[in-house]
Amino acid sequence: MSTAFSLTPLFRHSVGFDRFNDLFESAMRNESGSSYPPYNVEKYADDQYRIVVAAAGFQEEDLELQVERGVLTVTGSKRESQAESVTYLYQGIAQRAFKLSFRLADHIEVKSASLVNGLLNIDLVRIIPEEAKAKRIPIGSATPALQN
Repeated sequence: MSTAFSLTPLFRHSVGFDRFNDLFESAMRNESGSSYPPYNVEKYADDQYRIVVAAAGFQEEDLELQVERGVLTVTGSKRESQAESVTYLYQGIAQRAFKLSFRLADHIEVKSASLVNGLLNIDLVRIIPEEAKAKRIPIGSATPALQN
């Protein structure tokens, strides 16, 4: 039994424009089979999005972001323990390596990334090129064809 559900009814009014819902659907399906680390996908405006990854225990140098062929990949590498003399009585903060992939819609670009209070914030923006923007077409009156 699948726990995934379709978001298609929410996108009824967009026909061929916004394929960003694929990102939400793949997040709901959780194609990788792993829920580590947890993350949020947030929408702030029509053209502004943010992915927030819970990266507790990771530092900036432990994380890598890469965009290739419309896929954003977030990788967290496992650090070597600096305090070898520490014995954990309980270790609830997982610092294992991870790899998350997000398929980006057309014209979505990574604007910035920051690590604040254990949360990796990846800001995304849709930049539509001028030739892809809607154009207003004036309707003129029909003129008879010139006969020679």
